Amino acid sequence: MDPNRKKADLPPIPAKRYFTIGEVSELCGVKPHVLRYWEQEFTQLKPVKRRGNRRYYQHHEVLLIRRIRELLYEEGFTISGARNRLDDVYSQGREAARAEAAERSEAKTNGNGRGKVDLVFLRRELQEIVDTLGEKAPGEPEEPANGAALH
Repeated sequence: MDPNRKKADLPPIPAKRYFTIGEVSELCGVKPHVLRYWEQEFTQLKPVKRRGNRRYYQHHEVLLIRRIRELLYEEGFTISGARNRLDDVYSQGREAARAEAAERSEAKTNGNGRGKVDLVFLRRELQEIVDTLGEKAPGEPEEPANGAALH
């Protein structure tokens, strides 16, 4: 748990869903008691708690802890400064997500903002799907005229 370890010196994060506090401690180069303290200081850090208050961190939280560590240990931020920096980043991310959702919503409407779907476009899309499903694959046998299945 050397706080002087650089970001590049940290081990790769394995592909798993949950990590114990001990695993995260090793992956991030931070002692468990520091992780518990950071949970109180950074509202974005909320590990799942299970039996006996055991903490289980998800992949995005491990990445967040590494970012917090980088801000504090490598860039020299205070806890308050790191919290403000993360709040700025998260609020920018939320704004970008809202803007993207608004664009998608506008694209689905006629541009009148009332949420009416462009039925002509939708009908064309559905017809293309029906036509595609109705096409025979190369080498597919002809169906009998009476609709009986071949055996």
